[in-house]
Amino acid sequence: MRHRVDPSLFGQTAHSPSYFELARAGEQAGPVVDFCIPCNPYFPTPAMFDLLAGNLEAVLKFYPSDAETIGRQLSRVLGLNPATLAMANGSTELITWIDHLWVRESLAVPIPTFGRWTDQPMETGKRVDMFPLLEQDGFALDLDAYARFIRARGSRVAVLCNPNNPDGHYLPRREVLRFVDELADLDLVVVDESFIDFVEQERNPSIAVEAAIRPNVVVLKSLGKNFGLHGIRFGYLVGNPALAGKMRRTLPKWNLNSLAETVVFMLAEHAEEYRESLYLLARDRYLMGVELSRMPELTVFPSQANFLLVKLSAGIDGTQLRDHLYTRHGILIRECGNKLGMSNQFLRLVVRPEADVARLVAGIAEFARPHDGSGENTGAFEVVRSVS
Repeated sequence: MRHRVDPSLFGQTAHSPSYFELARAGEQAGPVVDFCIPCNPYFPTPAMFDLLAGNLEAVLKFYPSDAETIGRQLSRVLGLNPATLAMANGSTELITWIDHLWVRESLAVPIPTFGRWTDQPMETGKRVDMFPLLEQDGFALDLDAYARFIRARGSRVAVLCNPNNPDGHYLPRREVLRFVDELADLDLVVVDESFIDFVEQERNPSIAVEAAIRPNVVVLKSLGKNFGLHGIRFGYLVGNPALAGKMRRTLPKWNLNSLAETVVFMLAEHAEEYRESLYLLARDRYLMGVELSRMPELTVFPSQANFLLVKLSAGIDGTQLRDHLYTRHGILIRECGNKLGMSNQFLRLVVRPEADVARLVAGIAEFARPHDGSGENTGAFEVVRSVS
């Protein structure tokens, strides 16, 4: 198997290139196994995809309902007051408008984390106070130390991702509530719960209900990450009616597409399938962690999200491994060299079923084999060099 690709695509963005960029730029010898983009391989179900496909002409042809109509339906599914919701074209749209509406001077955020939380405010000239998470602590966040850092820096907005991306570390909800209440005098405290549905450590890990009655707290959610439908671009914010209302009035009236609307109205009928998908994914996360931990080339960090952070042993170049896995095995991974607070020794690997994990393990083992007599690594990869 050979997948030809221009490696410069991976250096042109703070994230990974999209599936479509890779498909257009190279020659694919077979289907790509995606360990890069966080998804849910078990939801939507094949029957749900068949239903979506059957409605595709109408979905593409007609205008969607306005955000208020879709929001009322989502609030019924979630059991939340519709006045506490604001729905957007992906969580990154919400991050952008949070920056414009509430970040006036400075924002505090632990690193490493999701890149838009640092990149967005820096792009608009704000001061970003970065609180480093340490490898020796397993990238765990000490909330008391973070609160002291926020006070010392004079940050006016604070961000907390729970579970965090890329390490998957989870903080108990009681600790998160204590943290946000301690910072009740800030302009805003954001809890990004994009991966909260994958947590099995607690039965009800989200603080969304509590955020809706606090003066300066908003919670972000991402349906794309939960459902594995990133192409829909669907996220929402939960906050008190004043905060959520301010966000709703800022966003365009028709900021959601018809496909997003269709999925929202399908959710109530497929809640049991979604719960089952989370159970299956938790099982796969455990099995994948066990399998990867057997490899001497990897150190695996515990996670409550739908991905695992691993560190490569000394002497293994993560960038070369990324290219090798894609070109030789059709496997796409997230090498974290361009994440603040990390190096290319770290990989974020999305949880996938056992057969895919076996393919990943074989590819890593092949790359890590000793060099042959010619001085070339037996896992050497083929790339298309960019021409300027």
